[in-house]
Amino acid sequence: MPSVTLKYAYFPGCVAQGACGELYQSTAALTKALGIELLELKKASCCGSGTFKEDSRLLEDTVNARNIALAEQLNLPLLTHCSTCQGVIGHVDERLKDFQTSDPAYVNQINGLLEKQNCSPYQGTTEVKHLLWALVTDYGLDELQKRVTRKLSGLKCAAFYGCYLLRAQKTIPYDDPYQPESMENVFRTVGATPVYYPGRTQCCGWPLSSYATDQAFQMAGNHLDEAIAAGADCLVTPCPLCHLNLDSRQPEVAKFMGHKLDLPVLHLPQLVALALGIPPKALGLDRHVVSTRSVLEKLGL
Repeated sequence: MPSVTLKYAYFPGCVAQGACGELYQSTAALTKALGIELLELKKASCCGSGTFKEDSRLLEDTVNARNIALAEQLNLPLLTHCSTCQGVIGHVDERLKDFQTSDPAYVNQINGLLEKQNCSPYQGTTEVKHLLWALVTDYGLDELQKRVTRKLSGLKCAAFYGCYLLRAQKTIPYDDPYQPESMENVFRTVGATPVYYPGRTQCCGWPLSSYATDQAFQMAGNHLDEAIAAGADCLVTPCPLCHLNLDSRQPEVAKFMGHKLDLPVLHLPQLVALALGIPPKALGLDRHVVSTRSVLEKLGL
């Protein structure tokens, strides 16, 4: 294990505490097994998933400046397991850090609004980090490999990064936004085989689903078809909103596409935790719409 205990201000987001409760469950199981300490930000609010700025950028910035300030109070990085939360909060943090120099009046305006609500001010003293980046850069893949007790040999995993994790911020120092390898490197570390396909870094279609359902289903269906054609046993995503479109709505997507899909979609911490020997039920793998039984059978579970 790392010589110093890793500790984060944990921002679980809203989807993992609702429709994707298994993500919240598996993140807790994984971090406990790895000795990572999470201090949950109970007073945090929804990041807005990119919708707040449609009404007001000031609204999005103020809400998320408050979320970041909660982590700053603990003098810890803000950890999220949602790509959308990473993209939104990370971009706000990036913008406000820039504005501290280029437009300090705007930052002061935000802090004035926070002060009126008896909230701590945004200072720009921490960072926003997705669980994937924490595993790869903070915990380290060499250390992770030492904790593997059940190699996922023979399991072919197709990463679905989506768009927010990779390109919502101006820069990400952990991977290439167009040709990423972080998830594939995690797969290799736990003994699984990465599968590559064209749509792994594209949008899942979820943002369109409320007003352009056919287009959203077409996008999701194309990605699932490509992964299946590439020989994937499962799709693995670091985003619960992508999971909703690719797993929860997969029966609807299959009906729209006119053919069977049945591709299991796992959350990233579920996959890694399986390799640490954590029982499937403890990871919520029985909660998925598309059965994960074929994955577990391939692993002899």
